[in-house]
Amino acid sequence: MTYLLALDQGTSSSRSIVFDDQGRTVAHAQQELTQIYPQPGWVEHDPQEIWRTQLATAREALTKAGLAAHQIQAVGITNQRETTVVWNRKTGLPIHNAIVWQDRRAEPTCVELRERGLAPEIQSKTGLLVDAYFSGTKLKWLLDHVPLAREHAANGDLAFGTVDSWLIWRLTGGAVHATDVSNASRSMLFNVHTNEWDTDLLKALDIPTNMMPRVRPSSALFGELSPDLLGHAIPIGGVAGDQQSALFGQACFSAGMVKNTYGTGCFMLMHTGATFQTSRNGLITTSAAQPTAQPEFAIEGSVFVGGAVVQWLRDGLHAIRDSSEVQALAQSVPDAGGIFVVPAFTGLGAPYWKPDARGSINGLTRGSTVAHIARAALESIAYQSAALLQAMSRDAVAGGGVPVAELRVDGGASVNDLLMQFQADLLGIPVVRPAVTETTALGAAYLAGLCVGIYKNTEELSGLWRSERRFIPSITPERAQELMLRWEHAVRQTVQS
Repeated sequence: MTYLLALDQGTSSSRSIVFDDQGRTVAHAQQELTQIYPQPGWVEHDPQEIWRTQLATAREALTKAGLAAHQIQAVGITNQRETTVVWNRKTGLPIHNAIVWQDRRAEPTCVELRERGLAPEIQSKTGLLVDAYFSGTKLKWLLDHVPLAREHAANGDLAFGTVDSWLIWRLTGGAVHATDVSNASRSMLFNVHTNEWDTDLLKALDIPTNMMPRVRPSSALFGELSPDLLGHAIPIGGVAGDQQSALFGQACFSAGMVKNTYGTGCFMLMHTGATFQTSRNGLITTSAAQPTAQPEFAIEGSVFVGGAVVQWLRDGLHAIRDSSEVQALAQSVPDAGGIFVVPAFTGLGAPYWKPDARGSINGLTRGSTVAHIARAALESIAYQSAALLQAMSRDAVAGGGVPVAELRVDGGASVNDLLMQFQADLLGIPVVRPAVTETTALGAAYLAGLCVGIYKNTEELSGLWRSERRFIPSITPERAQELMLRWEHAVRQTVQS
């Protein structure tokens, strides 16, 4: 049997999973990551803790699998995107905590970029809207605010990277400073047409070129693990940002295929093949995980609050004691009783892009109960995702394609049957849950397997994908449209309040 090791460094935890060559999970290890909130709207991680927890879970996963490092053919890395790390090349130490993708401190820089009229150029080159979400403005903040950072950067002593680059640096003992196209494309500094750092955008943000990692395809030899870490020099053969990795793990390799990951937020990506398509419906264009040097693209939309609304029910309202209880509570009533929860706790993401919006509960009556609110909160995940998919379908049709035929789903909340059925009802297309829901880690493993020749091509990987359940729409298109119109009305009330 052939084995692959996936390192899955996420926002809330570091995980490592051993897969066999059929894509089946052999062993799994996970450690939570400390969340640091220095100020409202600021979110940080300790890069050293990221490294320690990731290495510890890799060792634990191998132990649980009963495998030695020499039995692992390759390592794949997938990571929280946009989270920004800067470290000293000589000491190997970070100059500051990592600034997490959720962090909003760089918004003043974004305002300045918009006022300078650079938004159209940035979107045409990078596919991105100007937003503090992306790593380029976070990097500028670090250079501007960490003492002596610009001086050290000018001397060539500092290295920038997203979490994948930081892990590659540590895994190779400082021998390799690299990233892949999917992570680079989330920086607002990378030209996705040429797959190169853009000198004009670097200049616009006053970022030295010498800080930037080398960019490679997502399936490529990134270096080898130092033998002292796990006991053997294993090649790093695959790297991709978590959402592009999940798209790959879902075997969405051709234009028009769509996946949605239901995590803390929801992240929906539609593969557009070799076509760079600018969204007219509030979405962004990004590089997909690329097995070769040939550019491949996806349209993406992000819901800021997905599964986090269940955490709010648990920790904020104390409506449930454990997240697993939400389905039973929601099913204790036949419907939401006319209630709509708009969970704009940190603003509304795509396709609305209303960062100042705040959450609301609409439609309360004297007969409303906590069960109705719980059901409406759960349904809000499906409503937000349906708005994303409708925007994607409009973009697909405008680009000469066809409407989306099915939605492949993964992530923690995808195990909730009530939510998945309601999602299918709203969309009017099948929602398909795979047999292996660890698609983010699986995508990284597949990319690594392609690099070392375990798999011949993506067609072989498509043959490994299996569905566990298909949720078929059970309401009429007219009823679905009525529900979506009521949802949009609730959103308008939230934005205007």
